[in-house]
Amino acid sequence: MKKTRILVVDDEHLIRWSLEQNLRKQGYDLLTAGTGEDALKIAREEQPDLVLLDIQLPGISGLEVLEKIKEFDEEIIVIMVTAQGGLEIAVNAMRMGAYDYINKPFNLDEMAIVIRKALENSDLRREVAGLRSEHKKVGPPRLIGESRHMKHVLEMMGRVAKSEASMVLVQGESGTGKELVAKWIHYESSRSDKPFVAINCAAVPATLLESELFGYEKGAFTDAKATKKGLFELADGGTVFLDEIGDMELGMQAKLLRFLEDRTFRRIGGSKTITVDVRIISATNKDLLKAVEEKNFRNDLYYRLQVIPIFMPPLRERREDIILLANYFIDSYNREFNKRVKAISGMAEKVLTDYDWPGNIRELKNVIERAIILGNEDTLLFEHLPLELVARGSTASPATTTFKLPPEGVDIEEVEKELIRQALDVTEWNQSKAAKMLNLGIDAFRYRMKKFGFLK
Repeated sequence: MKKTRILVVDDEHLIRWSLEQNLRKQGYDLLTAGTGEDALKIAREEQPDLVLLDIQLPGISGLEVLEKIKEFDEEIIVIMVTAQGGLEIAVNAMRMGAYDYINKPFNLDEMAIVIRKALENSDLRREVAGLRSEHKKVGPPRLIGESRHMKHVLEMMGRVAKSEASMVLVQGESGTGKELVAKWIHYESSRSDKPFVAINCAAVPATLLESELFGYEKGAFTDAKATKKGLFELADGGTVFLDEIGDMELGMQAKLLRFLEDRTFRRIGGSKTITVDVRIISATNKDLLKAVEEKNFRNDLYYRLQVIPIFMPPLRERREDIILLANYFIDSYNREFNKRVKAISGMAEKVLTDYDWPGNIRELKNVIERAIILGNEDTLLFEHLPLELVARGSTASPATTTFKLPPEGVDIEEVEKELIRQALDVTEWNQSKAAKMLNLGIDAFRYRMKKFGFLK
């Protein structure tokens, strides 16, 4: 992993030497400069993470150096070093963007604490400021599933998390939970204290994706007012999640492949080669092999990405997990909406398990959220489910047309009333068609409509 790089700027050789020796022992990579001019040259070429900057320098002053550093890379941390009596100047420096200041003569232990706090603060800001980056979490996200398919996936994820595998490809339909897999692997791995950064390759225009991933130097193009680090650099030591990688255009695929070979790159407009240590987890809902055959995806990139392939099964292939997931979402939305739903009725459970869920877990989550919001009972009922779900689920296969009595039993009157209501809704209140749907004569159907209050 790349060491934190510190630039010490002081015109006194003894101070530079003393700080260099002490900070090297603490594991930092050190650079030194005796003048402001040298400091600016080194800062531009070497891009240090932190600068210890003396205010009193020959030639251009420390304040001028600070101003210019912040112009070309505002993310560099600058700590000012000032002689006694320079408090007003030091405070002014902080207004200009310095992180902190320390007085001469300084204590090396005190200096070490200030540096460590500055770097910790920078790491925190970096995690929350990057595109869709997020704070370090206490633990991995929860993945629900007891099916054979999910047990296999979870076992594979556990092996990957404990390994040093640098490349993982997660494939599956939309809504199957591919990003959760990526997060789980990251937060169960030794990289969990470093950033997890995600980007949707389909959502970012091809012209911007390169700058988002690799960053750019000040002046690299018209709007490049300052140097910006890319996601690979921000996630150094952690994980980058490339979602919808199957939608990446071919030119960008070539640049990504080059980066994957040795984890080195240059920012747009830059000449310095930067090396990072990141795990790449890619995901797609597309058939990449078919895309390779159709010349829409690079063959060499495909085989580079799928060092460790993980396939997320669609929900229709793990039906035994549907009610587990539904109950998990019910608990979650009970807390969010202050509801007290404790169970799912037998009929509702049957509809949920019979439905094919083309939108997978995401669709199930939305259906449960709707049912919790609209229902007032302590049980999620058949009538709380969307009409299209019931209609499509009932025609899924011949097996699903046979009703299975749930263990707790049902209220036959409520079932009959609900079937009448559903038939009327589906046929837009065409009584003849509704009666035909339920294999009833029109008189028998109208009798039931009056019985249940649908007809006066």
